[in-house]
Amino acid sequence: MSGSRVIALGHYQPATVLTNDELAAMVDTSDEWIRSRVGIHTRRIAGPDETVDAMASEAAAKALAASGLDPADVDLVLVATCTAVDRSPNTAARVAARLGLPAPAVMDVNVVCSGFTHALASADHAIRAGAARNALVIGVEKFTDVVDWTDRSTCVLVGDGAGAAVVTASDEPGIGPVVWGSVPDMGHAVRIEGTPSRFAQEGQSVYRWATTQLPPIARSVCERAGVAPEELAAVVLHQANLRIIEPVARRIGAVNAVIATDVTESGNTSAASIPLALSKLVERGAVPSGAPVLLFGFGGNLSYAGQVIRCP
Repeated sequence: MSGSRVIALGHYQPATVLTNDELAAMVDTSDEWIRSRVGIHTRRIAGPDETVDAMASEAAAKALAASGLDPADVDLVLVATCTAVDRSPNTAARVAARLGLPAPAVMDVNVVCSGFTHALASADHAIRAGAARNALVIGVEKFTDVVDWTDRSTCVLVGDGAGAAVVTASDEPGIGPVVWGSVPDMGHAVRIEGTPSRFAQEGQSVYRWATTQLPPIARSVCERAGVAPEELAAVVLHQANLRIIEPVARRIGAVNAVIATDVTESGNTSAASIPLALSKLVERGAVPSGAPVLLFGFGGNLSYAGQVIRCP
């Protein structure tokens, strides 16, 4: 096979919704303050039983069911997350056990907010190399476990959820070349450190970097895929902040594309944000099958990764 393609998607979100007004009763903030600065209206909050692997499994099961593949067909599971509690068994192994997958390779990928696009590229590479034929690629976070609920600059941002894709070998490549990298000198700008682990970031530094440095990188993703920005049917950026998503999408030049803005209702779900937003777009028929879609993740470590895929 000369490539791979995404054939199905699925997503999962907890039922509990936390509104801006409810947050305002917990910390010194307001609905107007949050909407004006990050564009978020609501976010989903996982309960004690909604663990990282449980949410990942729910999203993956939906994607697998939609793909028409049997569990025994899956020979690779990649889970992008930075909020798993346990080191071993890893989240991918627990997902495989929950779904009854008999013998897949199982790996977790921790690249924080760009984890899903890194994992998707890794699955594509493994399939191209002949090391796998059918892969489950999942982004999942329980970010509310690592947020400081007294810090209004960060607690207003985050939400929980999962998104998954089934990737399979294909004669006609449906996942374009990845463009990925990082800015190690700015790795401190987004952190989850300490015991217990807590999320912190230098918001203005991240905003300036994202809005000025990312558009030309995202355009290079399109160039490597042989797709002009104006040919894109959709742009799914990491759902960090509406005030980042809108100017970056505009500067890419995707004038005819649907721009994913799931951040407004789901908050920042880190590695889950891209597959979650993409799955919702496809579910409501917002993107035609086979149309080119730019996926671009960025954030923690000041890492980034993006590729153009064909919509399943």
